[in-house]
Amino acid sequence: MVIDFHCHAGPGDALTAPWNTRAPLRAYLARAAACGIRRTVVVPAFHDDSLRAHRALAALVARHRPRLVGFAMVHPRQDAGRVHALVRRARTRYGFRGIKVHGHDALPGREVLEAARAEGLPLLLDVAGQAHTVEMLAGEYPEVPIVIAHLGSFADDWRAHLTVIDLMVRHANVHADTSGVRRFDYLVEAVRRAGPHKLLFGSDGPWLHPAVELHKIRMLRLDPQAEWLVTRGNAARLLRGSTAAPSASLAGVGGAG
Repeated sequence: MVIDFHCHAGPGDALTAPWNTRAPLRAYLARAAACGIRRTVVVPAFHDDSLRAHRALAALVARHRPRLVGFAMVHPRQDAGRVHALVRRARTRYGFRGIKVHGHDALPGREVLEAARAEGLPLLLDVAGQAHTVEMLAGEYPEVPIVIAHLGSFADDWRAHLTVIDLMVRHANVHADTSGVRRFDYLVEAVRRAGPHKLLFGSDGPWLHPAVELHKIRMLRLDPQAEWLVTRGNAARLLRGSTAAPSASLAGVGGAG
């Protein structure tokens, strides 16, 4: 079973681009099933009302349980003063298993990291190329697992990729997902330097094809245990709230195989 740690789902509200209009899952789910993806972490499309976005995502997750795993998406500036309340509600009412923040909105500060720590949730963070900021977050909140989307840059910024690899080496709580990384050798370097226990497969669906993104992992030519970590083990560990090193005995997320 493969776990996709990065996919968008549901309606947005700005209506100026695909990522803030709607993230439809019908084609994605068929494509993912065809290449062996059995669990997918989904985050809302860009939305000005986080509570509304969480409700819409929760309804979608409920229709596809246990296939989908929801993450709350919060806006550090717009949601200031209520981040923890939003996150706690998302976890307790909807069963969400993590937090997503996008640097396009704002980078996270203490309020977001403290909410993640208090609720025992991982943070999926798109730094929008500003990878150096993770140095402060990781050092101040070593208990919070941070997964940096796109190895630091969807925009093919090699400097961000190198910075993230360095952060993964030096900070036990820093991980990265593989979605949308076009310069393949940076994935090779991430595994070589930081280890396969620090990298998580992600597709950035529904806009990127999950089979294409998964093929990049296959082309790393990892040994079976290392590939298991990247495609399943690391995600399962973080979704369960465990910071312990993963092992091959981990069962499926949420009790499913």
